[in-house]
This record gives sequence, structure tokens and C-alpha cells, in this order.
Amino acid sequence: MKFVVLRQRAAEVRSLDLPGSWVLSIGAVLLLAVISLSFWVGFSVGDRASSGPSLLARLTSSEQREIDELRARLQERIDAMSARVGQLNAHVIRLDALGKRLAEMANVDSREFDFSMAPSAGGPEPSAGVAVQAPELSAMIDHFESQLVQRDAQLNVLEQIILQRELRKQILPEGRPVERGFLSSGFGNRQDPVSGEFSFHRGVDFAGNAGDSVIAVGAGVVTFAGYRPDYGYVVDVTHGDGYVTRYAHNSRVLVRQGETVSRGERLAIMGSTGRSTGPHVHFEVLRNGTPVNPLSYLEG
Repeated sequence: MKFVVLRQRAAEVRSLDLPGSWVLSIGAVLLLAVISLSFWVGFSVGDRASSGPSLLARLTSSEQREIDELRARLQERIDAMSARVGQLNAHVIRLDALGKRLAEMANVDSREFDFSMAPSAGGPEPSAGVAVQAPELSAMIDHFESQLVQRDAQLNVLEQIILQRELRKQILPEGRPVERGFLSSGFGNRQDPVSGEFSFHRGVDFAGNAGDSVIAVGAGVVTFAGYRPDYGYVVDVTHGDGYVTRYAHNSRVLVRQGETVSRGERLAIMGSTGRSTGPHVHFEVLRNGTPVNPLSYLEG
């Protein structure tokens, strides 16, 4: 009986044991898992090791691109500021030329306004300061440029004023209409040399020699050059600002209508044409169509 029971228990124990093939299979699986894990770890480490320089290279390339971009932006700023400095320099050169021309036009001593040299300056040594930053430098250039533009406009206006004054001085009748001769008849009421009656003389007469030159007393435009019964051969010059000068009784005229003349230019040859008793030039000054006394213009 005991023997049978023992055999049954042994059979039960054997029935609970795993088969040998299963044990081998599980061992093989565990061994494969360990090998696979080891292989994966080695591969990962090897891959990281191999990819390490590549990642470093990628980081260096990115940083290099950033540096290149910074350099490019900095160069753009430098180029822009260089262009603006060039424009400012052109402004200064133009202002120097304009200032020199104005000084010459105004007859100012060149030693007082010498635009070829920088003005003298000085002062105590400044204390240590803070270096100017790029935004501040840009603002300073903006302010300096606006000042140059304003000065340029002001000097241009001053030039126009001086030119207008100079033009007015040139066109305003001034001086004698002859190079030589004497005043033979004045302006106003007088006894007419032809009829003997009292009449109003609209100008003054300068007696001279036939063939003497008759000259313009101011710059202007010839508005008439020809023959009129009372005046003979006559020249009218319009000067602007309402002024007209008239030169009459000439033997012939040397200019044509529409021609521009300057002060001192020859207009005609003295003669005795029209209502005249001898070689002379009848000289009139009209202001807005009304005759005025030429004596106030003869001596300036």
C-alpha cells in the first residue's frame, strides 16, 4: 500500500515538473534576450559615439551662420552710414562753395570768411565721458543732416537776395549816357530851342561831337530802336521795376529791338536827327510811364 502511495506521489511530483524542452526553450529565450540587450546597448553607444562629431558639426555650422548673418547686418549698417557720411560731405562741399561765392558777391574780406579751412576752435580738456553708442551716433547724424539742409536753404535764400540786389543795382539807371560831353539843357520848363515858346522838357540834353558814342546807363532790353519824327533815331531800353531810358537824336542806332544790353554798352552814334539844332543826345528816364528828372540818376 505504501509503495503504491509513494509511486502515486512520485507520479504527481513528476506531473508537476516542467518538461526538459521547455526549460531549454526558456533558457534560450533568456540568453537571446540578454544578447539582444547587450547588442542594442552596444549599438546605441556606438551610434551615439559615431553621431557625436556630426551633432557637434551641426551646432558649429549653425553658430557660423549666425556669425555670418551678424557680419552681414553689421556691414549693411556700415555701408548705410558710409553713404550718409558721403552725402553729408557733399552737403558741406556745396555749402563751402556757396559760402565762398556769397563772400565774393558781398565783397567780404576772404580772411574773415575763409571757407577753404575749418574754423578755429578750442577749450579745456573734457573729463572722461561715455563712448557714443550706435543709436546715438545715428541720431547725431540725423540732426547734423537736418542742420545742413536748413543752412543750405538759408544760404540759397541769401544768395537770391544778393543776386536780386545786384540785379537791381545793374538795372537801375545810373551814370551819364555819354562818354564825353556837357549838359546843355535841363529837365522841366524851358524855352523851346526850335519854336522859342515855353514848353516842358521831358529829359536832359548832352551836347557833344557828331560820331560820339551813346551808352546805356543800366542793363535792360531794347524795346524800341528806330526813327520817330520828333526824336529822330531813338533807342528805348526797358530796365525792369518800371524804369525805361530813352536816347534820342542819334545819327544811327547800333542795337536792335529785343536785344539785351548791359551798363556801358554802346547803343547809338550821336547826331542831330529829328527836332534838333545840333549834335547832342536827348536823355529821358521814365518811371511807370511818367518822365522823372534824370539828374537824380546821373550821379547815382
